[in-house]
Amino acid sequence: MTDIHGLAGAYVLDAVDDVERAAFGRHLRDCETCGVEVAELREAIARLADPTWSVPPPALRDAVLAEISGTPQERPGRGGRDGSAAGDRWRRRVAAAAAAVVLAAAAGTVTWAIQEQRVRDARTDVTAARDEVARIGAVLAAPDAVVRTGAVPAGGRVTVVASAGRDEGVALLSGLAVPVAGRVYQLWLIEGGTATSAGLLPAGRGAATVLLDGVRGKVTFGVTEEPAGGSSAPTTTPLVALPVT
Repeated sequence: MTDIHGLAGAYVLDAVDDVERAAFGRHLRDCETCGVEVAELREAIARLADPTWSVPPPALRDAVLAEISGTPQERPGRGGRDGSAAGDRWRRRVAAAAAAVVLAAAAGTVTWAIQEQRVRDARTDVTAARDEVARIGAVLAAPDAVVRTGAVPAGGRVTVVASAGRDEGVALLSGLAVPVAGRVYQLWLIEGGTATSAGLLPAGRGAATVLLDGVRGKVTFGVTEEPAGGSSAPTTTPLVALPVT
């Protein structure tokens, strides 16, 4: 028959059947040792799933190692029924302690990796933002910059600054009505009958400053309202259309 004390790990991991779960639940109400063991294993597992936990607390590791080192008096080796039970308890306690150490170490490793990736992503975002700001400034200061502006009939204003020498431009949208749910503003650079997407405004936005690439040779800049996610070509009449050069 399975020693009910040995079900602690399986109980925490929900690896028991309904009969074992009910039996261990009743046992847990009266067994302080199993209660502590279950609480420690649940704490380690919760920390493994917690992205805000950086490293396992030293106290946890020290307590686990102390638990292991303090168990030798129960090592298996004594004959008879009591010796076998003591051996089972010793193996169970060491296994639980080892599991806690592994879970705690894994939690620290996984969370450290996540935090490192977040730092790298943040640095990349900051670098990209600084580069974009510098490019916008260069367009606005370009000696060949051409400025076009126009009002949107429903309200708001659109301004385009284009530099053929840099092959870049800047679109400034302000005061446009916020599109309804599921719709966004999409920007276009148009040459002849071909419209190339120049970007989407985030949902719920009617104002933005957008860096435009590839303005050289384009004739018109336009803004349309499109389904969220954008369209491959304009599906509505442009709210405003401005000459690029």
